[in-house]
Amino acid sequence: MSVSGHRYFAINKPYNMVSQFISPDKVRLLGDLDFDFPEGTHAVGRLDNNSEGLLLLTTNKRVTRLLFESEQPHKRAYLVMVKNIVTQETIEKLRNGVTIRIKGGVDWVTTPCEAEIVEKPAYIAPREHHPVKEFLPHSWLLITLTEGKFHQVRKMTSAIHHHCDRLIRVSIEDMELGDLPPGGVREIEEETFFRLLKIENWQPEASILPQE
Repeated sequence: MSVSGHRYFAINKPYNMVSQFISPDKVRLLGDLDFDFPEGTHAVGRLDNNSEGLLLLTTNKRVTRLLFESEQPHKRAYLVMVKNIVTQETIEKLRNGVTIRIKGGVDWVTTPCEAEIVEKPAYIAPREHHPVKEFLPHSWLLITLTEGKFHQVRKMTSAIHHHCDRLIRVSIEDMELGDLPPGGVREIEEETFFRLLKIENWQPEASILPQE
């Protein structure tokens, strides 16, 4: 049990699963994973139905605010498989910022980011549902952002005329997906959880516990 009484998890969200436990629609839910999560567990942020990879779950309602609504931006890294061969010139466009359409029909120039062409990591498993056609020309990119507009990574690759075939979040700050298999769950000790996410102002939560 953590100091605050809360529990913390990292999962590898599979393709074709929504980042929630309850839905009025007939979709695959987090509760379908082979793990007995405690009551009150919820996802910290989201990955859309078609995206895969690192998703954080916790019973601590403060985490979303501390991580995604703080003044200090937090890095999130994504492995992206796109159609056709990406050139270094195109990568420079991603790094410097591209124009995407965001909520309200507004054009938005993305904040400069880290982007590079990479080989497919050995730990990335084939996608079970709706396999991608890796025998066709494609590139794997590693894109690291500090902002998170709706479907931003997909819109960024579209802006450079490369359709996103597969998107996998591999890290949030120093919290890494590693070799956790699709659908796998890893429980994380509270202090380690916040240290890896580089959140320093979480300890006052312990004050809610009754004094002995």
